[in-house]
Amino acid sequence: MKNQVVPPNLELEKKLNKWAWILSIAVFLVVVSMRRIKIDTSIDFGFLPSFHATLNALAAVCLIAALLAIKRGMANLHRKLTTTALILSVLFLISYVTYHVTTPETSFCGVGPIRYVYFFMLITHVVLAAVILPFILFTYIRAYTNQFDRHKRMAKWVFPLWLYVTITGPVLYLMLSPCY
Repeated sequence: MKNQVVPPNLELEKKLNKWAWILSIAVFLVVVSMRRIKIDTSIDFGFLPSFHATLNALAAVCLIAALLAIKRGMANLHRKLTTTALILSVLFLISYVTYHVTTPETSFCGVGPIRYVYFFMLITHVVLAAVILPFILFTYIRAYTNQFDRHKRMAKWVFPLWLYVTITGPVLYLMLSPCY
């Protein structure tokens, strides 16, 4: 019975969706309020922006590899890669919040047209990062609860947005790095 079809678990989906909303709202509130919260510490977290960029870049690689895996019919590899991308994104978020509550903000120092490019990319990155989290979780939940058709329909538009966020993060870091 290797190819046995497992029925969708709608009861589990309902519970997980509730937790996804709770987590998404909590993360949103933490990220919105972190600019007002400053923790004085003797630890220098100045190394974290490059760590953030690395986590985002690795998540992007995992997402691209996951897409290639599913297109080749390698569902188990796809599952492992998307789970890894999700874990990397969670680690990024923890690191990002830690950095921003302990370290003064760095302003962009570029001049000329590059400022417009930077701020356009920053605004779209921040807005999409804020909005996409619940949809990433819901897409993951659809697959986890064996609702692969719904998962696929959501993933078609969630994937490119998540990928955009994971790629623009490191690009923004590289653009901001001379300003640290």
